Amino acid sequence: MTPFSACIVAAGSGTRAGSAIPKQFTIVAGKPLLRWSAEAFARHPMCAEILIAIPAGERERAEAALAGIEATLVEGGATRTLSVRRCVEAATQARVMVHDAARPALSATLIDQLLAALESAAGAAPALPVPDALARKTSNGVEAVDREGLYRVQTPQAFHRDELLYAFEAGADTPYPDEVSLARAAGLAVTLVDGDEAAFKVTYPDDFARAEAALGGISAGLPVMGTGYDVHRLSAGTGLHLCGVFIPCDLALVGHSDADVGLHALTDAVLGAAGAGDIGLHFPPSDERWRGADSAQFLIHALHLAREAGIRPVHADITLICERPKIGPVRDAMRARVSELTGLPLARVNIKATTTEKLGFTGRGEGIAAQAAFTGVLA
Repeated sequence: MTPFSACIVAAGSGTRAGSAIPKQFTIVAGKPLLRWSAEAFARHPMCAEILIAIPAGERERAEAALAGIEATLVEGGATRTLSVRRCVEAATQARVMVHDAARPALSATLIDQLLAALESAAGAAPALPVPDALARKTSNGVEAVDREGLYRVQTPQAFHRDELLYAFEAGADTPYPDEVSLARAAGLAVTLVDGDEAAFKVTYPDDFARAEAALGGISAGLPVMGTGYDVHRLSAGTGLHLCGVFIPCDLALVGHSDADVGLHALTDAVLGAAGAGDIGLHFPPSDERWRGADSAQFLIHALHLAREAGIRPVHADITLICERPKIGPVRDAMRARVSELTGLPLARVNIKATTTEKLGFTGRGEGIAAQAAFTGVLA
């Protein structure tokens, strides 16, 4: 199959959904609605890039919703058609898929069907036959409408990029309800593939409960895990922070923040479980705001992202690798502090220490290393 660009439309206000924020950022089954689609494309082996049309002024919220997912954010236009056009123009692949962020249950099977259909058509879209009787309201009451041959068209809608760009030019920015309508207006041949009842669109307030039930069934109870590793150099000093506890001694850890190597490793482990990148992404050492900062706030932020992703903490384990200082006398204090920060019972927090038998930089007393594992469950 040929690689493709995924263009996700997430530039609307979502007013019909009755949400206080644009519906694409509303948490559904533990994740922002937009993230479900983005993750589905990111997992597909033929997806070369993801472009997302977002509302003006919503970049920060979009970046938070997509943390850890590589995507290009494009400011949307006044209409769906203009938003899609901006994404397609920025795409680099010969084939594109246009998808509604409000359709979170996107399967790899559906993507594969569309890619196969593009081998012989300019465009393809999933569709489902209309099962209900149809009627049209008239001035005299209602009249029956023959449902034979009628379909509900879904997304993603897949196209050869050049053909879709031609359709945009031909349409002269006329708004269309979807890209199939645009393509047909331009005379392009579009084929239909079998749609997916699960890929419904979240449009009205009641749809959130339906999506919660469907997506929660996919993910609820699944275990997640992340690991972290960090190193900081030692120097002469008057004390250092480890696992949230200050240890008075003749050493200091060197770093942009308080250099708490234990909390840094645990922060990375939590971010890993949440699929949210690493500590440097959220707290870059080039940012002066974090000079000398308490590393506890890094861990708190990571745990917040984990909760937004629907993760309930289960266990935390940290290994400190050093010759000095001695960890035994402060181990209980460290466990208590990590328990406080994570909300985990003390029995689910483990901290241990080891040495490298005088080998390597830790053995020579040049620095301290830490490994951490964080486990949770999708609630």
